[in-house]
Amino acid sequence: MTATLPSQVSPPEFALSAALPHAILGVEVIGVPVLPGAGDGDPLVLGPGAAELGDQLGVDLLAVLEADRATGAAGEVTVVPVPLGAPDNAELRRVLLVGVGEQTLEDLRRAGAALARSTRDRASLATTVPAICSDEGLEAFVVGAMLGSFAFHWRSGPPPYRPVGRVVLAGLPDAQRLAPLLDRAVAVGGASWRSRMLSTVPSNVKNPPWLAAQAEAIGREAGLEVTVWDEQRLVHEGFGGLLAVGRASATPPRLVRLDYRPRRAGRRTPTVALVGKGITFDTGGLSIKPGEAMVNMKRDMTGGAVVLATMAALRAVGCPVRVVGLVAAAENAIGGDALRPGDVIRHYGGRTTEVTNTDAEGRLVLADALAYAVAEVEPDVVVDVATLTGAIKVALGQQVGGLFANHDALAATLYAAAERAGEPLWRFPLSSSYESKLSSTVADADNAPTGPGAIVAALFLQHFVGDLPWAHLDLASVGDAPEERHEWTTGPTGFGARALLAWLGSERPLEGVGS
Repeated sequence: MTATLPSQVSPPEFALSAALPHAILGVEVIGVPVLPGAGDGDPLVLGPGAAELGDQLGVDLLAVLEADRATGAAGEVTVVPVPLGAPDNAELRRVLLVGVGEQTLEDLRRAGAALARSTRDRASLATTVPAICSDEGLEAFVVGAMLGSFAFHWRSGPPPYRPVGRVVLAGLPDAQRLAPLLDRAVAVGGASWRSRMLSTVPSNVKNPPWLAAQAEAIGREAGLEVTVWDEQRLVHEGFGGLLAVGRASATPPRLVRLDYRPRRAGRRTPTVALVGKGITFDTGGLSIKPGEAMVNMKRDMTGGAVVLATMAALRAVGCPVRVVGLVAAAENAIGGDALRPGDVIRHYGGRTTEVTNTDAEGRLVLADALAYAVAEVEPDVVVDVATLTGAIKVALGQQVGGLFANHDALAATLYAAAERAGEPLWRFPLSSSYESKLSSTVADADNAPTGPGAIVAALFLQHFVGDLPWAHLDLASVGDAPEERHEWTTGPTGFGARALLAWLGSERPLEGVGS
């Protein structure tokens, strides 16, 4: 019997308004920004709409902040109950005074997430935080408000909470100019929501064919061409890594390809290949994981989720280059036909690997997809995304992802885009001094040699991209959030979609790359 997910909550809807919040009828909650004073000891500053709101309610909002010992730090919220409503708005029930710190992009994301958490199960919020933002700040605030609202449930009853239904960005008279910026912000936040949702779906629903079906639905939604390889076609075309990893599962592997073309694409329009690891559950195979390490392995397809979510949003962010997304999907299971330590597999294109650890399976499926991308897509740049190694988590903890690259300009561009997007990366060396670790007595490479785990995994993958500009994002460090923190909600994170969209949605994403 196929398991069926219950219906899930949706992110808030957003609207623009020139009016200040006190004049918007029917809203349940009003959010006003709180700015720290210009210097130490200077009084706090309330943002647009606060004076009018205080007069309407007969409340000294600065005195409330002082009594609450507020500092204006980003994400700090002071609640002012309005149990009987306002004179002109009977539905109003609370005012939220939210700190915006120094109004950096990070601060504004945190303010958005804090407002989202404080307005769960409310119908509407009007806020003037975006009225003090730059254009990039508006996007950061909206993304924070969307992702701070995220929820997933599989209960017999309703979800534990619902996101606020509607957020009115108030005090913004230039709606015509801001509308496209809001659409872009919603697309970026929606991509991150989608990647988080896909990563959170339990594996009794999520398997390779299910993930392929999600890709097909995304293709219809976003106007992308989608191609799916079933197990017979994978055999026929020689995808030995995918087939070896997925062969013990009751649900066979899939390779998914999605093609995006910008509206003005021509012969000289460059192409980017995005490759995502899609291991829909990872037991470790015969090199079985300890039980506690297996619990969160439903999210071992985060790389594939990020690629799918990114592809879905490319048109909305105005991506100017061709992009081909590839997701190598398999379930690493245990059975009588399971991949064994000591087996030798032949990847797409002919390169061979001796398998010494079946729990180093992600690089085996990525290798096939990378080799295919280089041979058939002929891209100008390749980026792969994967929750690949526990070693990267040891090195970085759980708030920064790992970046490897064979091209300095590509590394710098991705690093900067990730910083802007709030999904920070840290670059690691592709040190050739560890290349000898990959040697095998019977094959071209060993899949799990000793040494620095994240680096040797990246060196293994590098052999499948040749001299093309290439970056490898190892996101095992940030695959799960251990607690609610700013825009992150506990559980799988879907980390990476915002960073890729900040890069691919820029005016010249490949500037300096390949030169």
